Amino acid sequence: MEQIRVALAGNPNCGKTTVFNNITGAKQHVGNYPGVTVEKKEGRTKFDGHELLFIDLPGTYSLTARSLDELVARDVIINDNPDVIVNVLDASNLERNLYLAAQLIELEKPIVIALNMSDVSEDMGFKYNTELLSKLTGATIVHTVGRNNVGTEALLGATIDAAKANKAPNVIVPYGDILEPKIVELQEEIEKVPTIIYPSRWVAIKLLEKDADVQGKIMRLENTGAVLEKAKAIREELKDQVDLDVVFQEYRHRFAVDVFNTITVELPTTTETRSDRYDKILTHRIWGLPIFMIVMWLLFNFVNTVGAIPQGWIEDGFTALQEWVVTVIPEGQLQSLVSDGIIAGVGAVLSFVPLILLLFLGISFLEDTGYMARAAFVIDRVMRACGLHGKSFIPLLLGFGCSVPSVMGARILDNYKDRMVTILITPFMSCSARLPVYTLIAGAFFAPEIAGTVVFAFYMAGIIFGIIFAKIFRKFLFAGEAEPFVMELPPYHLPTLKATLMHMYERGILYIKKAGTFILATSILIWFITTYPMDVQYSKDYEQLHEQVSQAYEVKDAQVLQQFGITTEEQKVVVNDIVDQMKSTVEDATAEAEENEEDAPEIEVEDDSEAPDLFADIKAQNEQLFPAAWGLYKNSVNMEDENGKIDEEQSSEKLEQSYAAMFGKAINPILEPLGFDWKIGVSLVAGLAAKEVVVSTLGTIYAVGGDTDHPEALTTYLQNDPHFTPLVALTLMLFVLIYPPCVAALAVIKRETGSWKWVGFMFMYENVFAWIACFVFYNIGRALGF
Repeated sequence: MEQIRVALAGNPNCGKTTVFNNITGAKQHVGNYPGVTVEKKEGRTKFDGHELLFIDLPGTYSLTARSLDELVARDVIINDNPDVIVNVLDASNLERNLYLAAQLIELEKPIVIALNMSDVSEDMGFKYNTELLSKLTGATIVHTVGRNNVGTEALLGATIDAAKANKAPNVIVPYGDILEPKIVELQEEIEKVPTIIYPSRWVAIKLLEKDADVQGKIMRLENTGAVLEKAKAIREELKDQVDLDVVFQEYRHRFAVDVFNTITVELPTTTETRSDRYDKILTHRIWGLPIFMIVMWLLFNFVNTVGAIPQGWIEDGFTALQEWVVTVIPEGQLQSLVSDGIIAGVGAVLSFVPLILLLFLGISFLEDTGYMARAAFVIDRVMRACGLHGKSFIPLLLGFGCSVPSVMGARILDNYKDRMVTILITPFMSCSARLPVYTLIAGAFFAPEIAGTVVFAFYMAGIIFGIIFAKIFRKFLFAGEAEPFVMELPPYHLPTLKATLMHMYERGILYIKKAGTFILATSILIWFITTYPMDVQYSKDYEQLHEQVSQAYEVKDAQVLQQFGITTEEQKVVVNDIVDQMKSTVEDATAEAEENEEDAPEIEVEDDSEAPDLFADIKAQNEQLFPAAWGLYKNSVNMEDENGKIDEEQSSEKLEQSYAAMFGKAINPILEPLGFDWKIGVSLVAGLAAKEVVVSTLGTIYAVGGDTDHPEALTTYLQNDPHFTPLVALTLMLFVLIYPPCVAALAVIKRETGSWKWVGFMFMYENVFAWIACFVFYNIGRALGF
């Protein structure tokens, strides 16, 4: 048999995604449906000698095409022609879920119903007659427990059987004595037109509902004028007898209620569930909001504290990789490109992968438990004070992962004003791309025990700014009352490790792909503009300066050898060997200190400095020659320091004449009042492409301007930059929080709002506000002496 195409449909929070993950595992592909921004997930599996392609439709309560998600779900079924529809129903909330099932029945495709969360419904006290449910819906019924992967094989077997039988449900949703004759009359007219390939009864119902999408589809077909005229005439005839805007929904709801009442053998004996008991605490009028704040604080401290450990490993790995590249690639532009451009830029971003994964892990866990829906309920009071809908919290929460799905998620809001205000304040929610900037700067300038709190403070500041601007927009741009909060609260679940890790993987892999493609390209561009032009006119002859230092220390070394009576070549060789032993000892001690997270040993090398205890063993083994070796060691360290300062001055002068510096200095008059230099200016402009690029840009700039033979972590470069004070660091974090989102998010905003006007408005108001807020913050900090 050929590949079986399966459309997986269900309400939000019914466990559909868990069922999808159980079936397809890692064999998933995520993209967008053609022409729209709705995410498309497909997964493949093999079972009983058959290959099945599962299309995970957007979670929706209805197929009336009021939203883009509903329209996409419906179009996949009627246009892509799946062999089977698998409708995942929440058995603990079956009456509500059957409303969608009623609409799927009308599409006349073979249906399998996965009665999911069966364990939860049984614990609540529900018992159903599934044979009767099968008869009333024309579907095959399978019990599943998605989170425990129970019933998956039975579901696959039933899906294959339904595809082989290719039998549509022999059931109709009745619409009463007034509507039914008219539906049949229009259906007969439709069946006369061979170009209409959709189910005739479904088309008749949709035309009588005046479904704009279906009307458009039929209008574009040939010889359908008579059908459309007939539908218009029947609507005119019925308008005084029934309310056509709601009557079809009423009958579908009545069908769902009748089916539920008929198949329910036993109802719960108690009205209070375990979820209800938890909600008494977590959604408490007084304690609900503080609990939510504590949960978020714990999440961000967990991310920063735990993530810092593997982040350090990755940073060390990339530093070692840079050092290795310098040894295998000859000195020149290729070495600089690979070491300073690619490794320093992409490596700076990839080092934050553990933090991103942990953030997604935490959010996925909270989503899967059902707590996030409660958080929306709790935060509704705050939202309402701003004139926003409580459900705005859901897309805004998505903004902590990525602004793109956050903007798209605003579709769940039916009210245009609520939707627009939500979209306009979404960028204030710190997306995961901002997290690398926050953690980099917080880790560089603040102690580990408070770095997480600093990051959390900026996340909270974003929420506060969002609330303030929502209030402003609601008052001046989108005046009017907000709609009442109505949202289904799913039962609490203990998430499965597999499902939570799958969600984390799906989101994390997109971040890694971005680092491997877009950020790689940007890093190469930044390397180019910071490295070129090559023909720099230096103010000094740096080669001559190096030569002068070398000659000066040759004289000092000769004086030391003469002072201690070292005259023969054999003695000089031994002394130099002792110096090498001292250097190796320092290197080993430094490496050990780093491994134990301790301070590296500091060795005084002034003229009158005594040898430290670190060299006690070497001194004991070479008592006569050690004083001369100690003198040469001090000369060697001092010479390296002087040459390092010359190299640093030369690199800095070259960097100051680069294309990047020219551009940065051109915009510097705008950013200088905020305490920013040209390096920060270049990184902020690059960050408009993607916020992670702020980090990769700084990594590339400092690597190009640093010591290529001994590369350091970006945090070390920042700490050593005299211009980068803690106040400047905090101001930069504030600017990154406020200024516009990435280009991808702006493109989605254009598509969702349908106008470049709103994109331009957002770009302007966020840049202006970012400048004003940072100007005030920086200058208050300076006035207070920071």
